[in-house]
Amino acid sequence: MNKTQLYRALLKGHPADERIFFRPILMHFAARFNNTTYGKFASDYKTLVESNIRAMEFFDTDMVSLISDPYRETSAFGARIQYVDEGVPRCLDKIVNSFDDVKNLPDPDVYKCERTLDRIKGAEYYQKLLKGSVPVSGWIEGPLAEACDLAGVDEMLIRLMTDPDLSNTLMDKCMVTAKKFAKAQIDAGCDLIGIGDAICSQIDRDTYDLYIRDRHKELISYIHECGAQVKLHICGNITHLLESLSEVNTDIIDLDWQVDIDLARTILGNNVVIGGNINPVLIQDKTAEEVYNMSEELVNRYWNQKYLLAGGCEITVLTPHDNLLAMRRASILKKNE
Repeated sequence: MNKTQLYRALLKGHPADERIFFRPILMHFAARFNNTTYGKFASDYKTLVESNIRAMEFFDTDMVSLISDPYRETSAFGARIQYVDEGVPRCLDKIVNSFDDVKNLPDPDVYKCERTLDRIKGAEYYQKLLKGSVPVSGWIEGPLAEACDLAGVDEMLIRLMTDPDLSNTLMDKCMVTAKKFAKAQIDAGCDLIGIGDAICSQIDRDTYDLYIRDRHKELISYIHECGAQVKLHICGNITHLLESLSEVNTDIIDLDWQVDIDLARTILGNNVVIGGNINPVLIQDKTAEEVYNMSEELVNRYWNQKYLLAGGCEITVLTPHDNLLAMRRASILKKNE
C-alpha cells in the first residue's frame, strides 16, 4: 500500500501488514538535510516542501508536513517577523497590550497575507509533486498559543487569571483566523491539520477547561466538517489534562516523553491515534542501536493499536541520520514472531 493508504488504515485502527506508521516532526532537520537554512525553509514554501520530500524519501517517513514556526497567523495579524538563518523565526512585536488592541486587531485574509499564503501554496505544491500518494499535514496555531504569540507568554498567562474579558475576546479572534487558515489548507490539498498549542501544558486543568477545552473541541469539529482529520500537539507534560483532552475528539494526539502512554491510552480510549513518545534528546544523543531498541520496544507494545512512531516533539537538527534510520528499521514489523 502507498503512504496515503497506510494513513487511512492507521485512522481505521487496522494493523498494517508490514510496518508501523512512522511520522517524526521534521523542520530544522529537514532544512539541514536538504543543504539549506532554517530561514529559507520557513520563508519559502518551495524550499520547505522540497526539503520535506527529500527527507521523506531518504528516511522513508510516512507523511509530509507544512509545519515551520509559530508565527504564520501572527504575521497575518500585523506583527513583524525576522528570519534567522539557523534558528526559528523571531516575532519582533507584541501587538496586543490592551483591550483596545484586541478590538482593533484586523480580520486577516489568509489568501492575501504573505506568510499564510506561503503555507497554502505549500499544500498545493505538495499535491502537484506527490499527486495524493503521501498524506499532507497542514498546521495552525491553537487559540492559547496564538494569543500568547500576539500578547506575550507571560502577559497572556497573567491575563487568564486577571482579565477574562480580554482573554476570551482575543482567543475568539484567534479562532476565526485559525478556522479560515485551516480550511484554506484543506482546500489546497491537506489531509490532516495539526493544531499546535504547546503552552497548554503550562496551565492547570481548571484553566484549560475554562478557556481552552471547548475551543479545541469547536476547532476540531470545524476541521472535520471541512473534510480533514486533526492532530493535536501539546509539547510537555499533559498528564494532568488527559481527562479533558479525552473530550475534544481529536483523531491523533502527540505525547511528549513525560507522558506515560499506557495511562494516556486508558484515559483517552482506543479511538484516538497516539503518537510518540521518545525523548528527542535521546534520539539525538544515543547510539543508533539504542535508538533502535527504544523504538522497537514501543512498536512491539503498540503495533496492534492506533499508534504512530515518533519523537515526543521535533527531531533536533543535530540528530545523526543513522538514528532516524534506526527508528524506521524498528517500525518494520517482524513476522512469525
